[in-house]
Amino acid sequence: MGLLNEFREFAIKGNVIDMAVGIIIGGAFGTIVGSLIKDVIMPPIGHFFLNGVDFSKYSIPLAEAVGDKPAVAINIGAFLNNVISFVVLAFVVFLMVKFINALRRRFEEEQAAEPPTVSTTDALLTEIRDELRKQ
Repeated sequence: MGLLNEFREFAIKGNVIDMAVGIIIGGAFGTIVGSLIKDVIMPPIGHFFLNGVDFSKYSIPLAEAVGDKPAVAINIGAFLNNVISFVVLAFVVFLMVKFINALRRRFEEEQAAEPPTVSTTDALLTEIRDELRKQ
């Protein structure tokens, strides 16, 4: 039972749950960015620069298909789709981190601006100390 209790303690910690939520949201966000690239950004690029060719299907053929051997090609369009998806996703993550850091800085500044509250016990002890110093 020691291993089971240790695993339960590990799984219930907040960091593990936060990480799981982040992975799930990240996967969904990756799908959205992939769709944005594939369905919104790349069709106009293919239309204007490749005379209407679907950019993801753009490839450089190296060998024709012969019999049951498939054709060999460098799929440059699919690769560029993935590169553009990565750049867009990295930029959005950068903006999110920048926004979170700005919020954190503002919160820390607000915390620093507030005078620390002194408990009544501390205030009383400070008064007694000051009185003793005067004597």
